[in-house]
Amino acid sequence: MSRIAKEAVAIPQGVEVLIDGQAVTVKSKKGQMVFNVHPTVKVAVEDNNVKVSCVDDSKEANMQSGTTRAIIHNMVVGLDKGFEKKLQLVGVGYRAQAKGNVLNLALGFSHPVNHELPEGVTCETPSQTEIVLKSYDKALLGQVAADIRKYRQPEPYKGKGIRYSDEVVRMKEAKKK
Repeated sequence: MSRIAKEAVAIPQGVEVLIDGQAVTVKSKKGQMVFNVHPTVKVAVEDNNVKVSCVDDSKEANMQSGTTRAIIHNMVVGLDKGFEKKLQLVGVGYRAQAKGNVLNLALGFSHPVNHELPEGVTCETPSQTEIVLKSYDKALLGQVAADIRKYRQPEPYKGKGIRYSDEVVRMKEAKKK
């Protein structure tokens, strides 16, 4: 069995995990998430812990057990504490402003870019060059952050663009005459 799957997922107070056949449902005051488990994996709740195990000793069951445990862990942590991604805008005139579920971006194009956020993702702009995205769904949060970054990826000569706050952009040397 996968080394990751051997460790049980602790269920904190305020989070409820229900198992109905191959469907695992995690509920809390923040919301609810459902995940359909692969048939080669077995999930059980014992003593306020979620335990994941393989049905057989196949390689696929081993891989799926680790993946299933990681997804269930992200669901539990997300519905308990939540996840957060920070983006920075680097460049002259690059601005961001959050209005409800729409993020308005000025990125040097001839038109403003309006990015509509999906349900479950909230956005804050503490300053005009910072974007803070929050959600209880880690996969959805990462996808939204990647979609926003795709409008203007950091370029290697001046470093202008949208980047993650912890991202390091490798700069190239300018062309010489």
